Amino acid sequence: MTFVVTENCIKCKYTDCVEVCPVDCFHEGPNMLVIDPDECIDCTLCEPECPAEAIKSEDDLTEEENHFLALNAELAKEWPVINEMKDPPADAEEWKGVAGKLQQLER
Repeated sequence: MTFVVTENCIKCKYTDCVEVCPVDCFHEGPNMLVIDPDECIDCTLCEPECPAEAIKSEDDLTEEENHFLALNAELAKEWPVINEMKDPPADAEEWKGVAGKLQQLER
């Protein structure tokens, strides 16, 4: 099992989760983070740290969110590892909790 970054991260990109990850499984894109499912050890540390509540166990994904498991795996191969906390985007709070952000994803 792995944890998955979902749509809530898009345009928020808080990095609180990165600070607690013991295996550096997070990868950073232009406006979202993803988790490498091959590196995630299911430690559960990142999930409660996310201010946007964007991280879920793959077992807790809704049917509409299932595609994020494959998206995380795909983008983790393309994006660099992030292992230090960074400031969120200036408008992160404005995007927090906004639905329908998938079209906003920058690759």
